[in-house]
Amino acid sequence: MRLGSYTFDTPLVLAPMAGVSDRVFRALCRRHGASYAPSEMTSANAELRATSQTCRRLNMDGEDSPRIVQIAGAIPAEMAAAAQAAVAAGAEFIDINMGCPSKRVCQQLAGSALLRDEPLVRRILEAVVGAVSVPVTLKTRTGWSRSERNAVRVARLAEDLGIAALVLHGRTRECAYQGDAEYDTIAQVKAAVSIPVIANGDITSPQKARAVLAYTGADGLMVGRAAQGDPWLFQRIRVYLETGKMLPPPSPTEVLSTARAQVGALHGLYGPGLGAKFARKHVGWYARWLPQGLAVRAAFNAIEQAGAQLAFLDNLWTQQHREAA
Repeated sequence: MRLGSYTFDTPLVLAPMAGVSDRVFRALCRRHGASYAPSEMTSANAELRATSQTCRRLNMDGEDSPRIVQIAGAIPAEMAAAAQAAVAAGAEFIDINMGCPSKRVCQQLAGSALLRDEPLVRRILEAVVGAVSVPVTLKTRTGWSRSERNAVRVARLAEDLGIAALVLHGRTRECAYQGDAEYDTIAQVKAAVSIPVIANGDITSPQKARAVLAYTGADGLMVGRAAQGDPWLFQRIRVYLETGKMLPPPSPTEVLSTARAQVGALHGLYGPGLGAKFARKHVGWYARWLPQGLAVRAAFNAIEQAGAQLAFLDNLWTQQHREAA
């Protein structure tokens, strides 16, 4: 699959997840096999773009190429300006969010709410593609509801307006994240357009990855919630697709080494207070790989100080290392 000057062999992409796929987690997933990783969703609203949160999300210092910023909004001129600001900050691709199902985003008529207004979809795509010289991609869903699936029409419109690639989540806005993703619509979209199509939704294992690629004919896969606490999933999928072999799960000491490095980096990115808060979420996900994981998660969640979090993980690593020796 080709995007701009980059060529990817069956790309495996980390989904943009607000509050999760920050610069630290993106880099971690890239090290473990993700082809690229868009930023967390950034608002196109000019006032919100000036907040510390958006500025932090637009900060790509030291991030490997390709650097991708996802933007969300409902006003074409604001979306165009946000795309230009992202490129000025170092973005090499722009990704448009028309897939977020959250009520807060949809109440602003952004995210997947846009799927109910195809003329507005057209104006936004025209504005963003016309505003920047870098490739623009689109992340969307199969439609607003089960009775209003319009992904094929939106995909054809996107292709006509110069969108470079499409990521399609196999759920409607109505589904949110409930139930199983459906892949029939993704297969229909792939058959209807010539631009690359990346399948998203319930890519939870190497076997599922291969099955979805075979069923949909998609050019690549996007992994979201399954990567939380499991950045190694990208490598397991890649090796399985290439060789048919299943890599073993990470050892407890590898999990703890990774968690410790990530927690330290989160403290550096967000500061000790906010960093400790984000660290509790990630360590909670890592705990599933550890003996007595529930107890580890409960103990870590009770720690409020950044330094104490690192000391806890160091002590736990020493304990696991001795038991493995």
